[in-house]
Amino acid sequence: MVQDIRTRVVNLNWKLIQNELDEQGFAKLPVILTKEECEHFIELYCQEDPFRTTINMKRYRFGSGEYKYFSYPLPEIIQSLRESFYFEMAKTANRWLGYFKKSKQFPDHLQDFLNICEKYDQTRPTPLLLKYETGGFNCLHQDLYGDVFFPFQVVFVLNQRDHDFCGGESLLVEQIPRAQSRGHVITLEQGSALIFPTNHRPVLGKKGYYKNTVRHGVSTVTSGERYGLGIIFHDSK
Repeated sequence: MVQDIRTRVVNLNWKLIQNELDEQGFAKLPVILTKEECEHFIELYCQEDPFRTTINMKRYRFGSGEYKYFSYPLPEIIQSLRESFYFEMAKTANRWLGYFKKSKQFPDHLQDFLNICEKYDQTRPTPLLLKYETGGFNCLHQDLYGDVFFPFQVVFVLNQRDHDFCGGESLLVEQIPRAQSRGHVITLEQGSALIFPTNHRPVLGKKGYYKNTVRHGVSTVTSGERYGLGIIFHDSK
């Protein structure tokens, strides 16, 4: 299964994905996880062993819902997704640095990047499972967790839109300098994913590139239960 996951990620149309990330700041991916794999994650949510902590979103005024961070060692399929996506996304991350005339900062492999996180006391894993019931939502936010962060993250939807839940669209909001904010509403099918910026994205202007800050969230689930899987590449303090 693990090698199969790596193959699926490698075989994505990365040229198209890179172009979409440059042009619009995010990329909607086709179905990557099988129905059985999605159901496995949903079943895993009810267990205690794989997780280091559970967050009640309403308690912290993050929204309404719950999420659980995996503990180390990560399940093999999570580790495989994290490593294989990082390898491709590091290329975009360093290219974006080049737009701002900065040198390469992100190594080719995930473990080398996590070694950098460790030097800044960021050692807690950040991949997570999320659950929203009817009325649940996630306020606009960023997942930075410390001084070191990777410019992209990936989120999967684990059950069927318009069957298991309604509403619950992925939201991205860009803060455009000296202008109004721009919103994006993205619907995902079971097993498909969205790549989006962790902090900001480069936009070409008349005098070169500037930064649009991007925040993300989830719209209100109007019925049912929505499960998601988030792959964040930097560790937390």
